[in-house]
Amino acid sequence: MNLLQERDYELIAEAKKAIRLNYDQENCNHTVGAAIRCKNGKVYVGVNLYSLHGACAEQVAIGTAITNGERNFDAIVAVRGKEGEEIIPPCGNCRQILHDYMPDCDVIVSVDGELKKNQSKNTSAFFLFG
Repeated sequence: MNLLQERDYELIAEAKKAIRLNYDQENCNHTVGAAIRCKNGKVYVGVNLYSLHGACAEQVAIGTAITNGERNFDAIVAVRGKEGEEIIPPCGNCRQILHDYMPDCDVIVSVDGELKKNQSKNTSAFFLFG
């Protein structure tokens, strides 16, 4: 696990902004925001889509990046809450997507209250988070 750099905190701020602008307190349709940084420095964001077969915020952010021609990813983070106050680990489905599509992408998580990042190919470490 690695400690965060300034650009990682900027990525977290983008995820928080995405959910702050789109949080749906009434219906809980959008409660998680995510941001992904590409190797070229561009950042894409997404929010979850709540439904029977809804998409996670990470999946929406990844899809937006891919739609814009991106294929090389550096780091991703997901936050939950009206102000994005909680950094959350990826769910099992998102861990699988990260592992398959971008195994060297760093995932920012909170471990015992401390922010750290770990490569997505190290999925077994995610079971320790949360």
